[in-house]
Amino acid sequence: MDARSKSLLDIRPELKQAIVHDDMSEGERFQNETLRPIIKLQNLLLLEAFKNYANKHKGVFFELPLIKRLEYIERAIQKDIKFRNSLKGMVIGQFIVEEYRTYILNSSALNKRMMNMVIERLKDQVQLLENGVLV
Repeated sequence: MDARSKSLLDIRPELKQAIVHDDMSEGERFQNETLRPIIKLQNLLLLEAFKNYANKHKGVFFELPLIKRLEYIERAIQKDIKFRNSLKGMVIGQFIVEEYRTYILNSSALNKRMMNMVIERLKDQVQLLENGVLV
């Protein structure tokens, strides 16, 4: 294993709840073995990226009631292609070469899984985004 791959794997958090078993689909296995740890590792960066996105869009997000904030998060990631691609890059950039090779075989389905996970993570932490400041 090359030094980059070893370093990337060494810094990933170990997730006890990310269960992997033989009868899983390849997509589900990739999600649990690769995407979940990377998204957790990149959590603060993803939050900061969203905060920046919201501020660049006139800060409207911070004035919304909670239910509208959750909708805003989902809509921003689904509709703003540049923002979505930026978030994908933050995750894909943490892949080792072997994971990237797996990813390109089924990138469309894995992108959908990835973005759904990022949306849910941001929604679960919406309380950390108050008045544009990461608490």
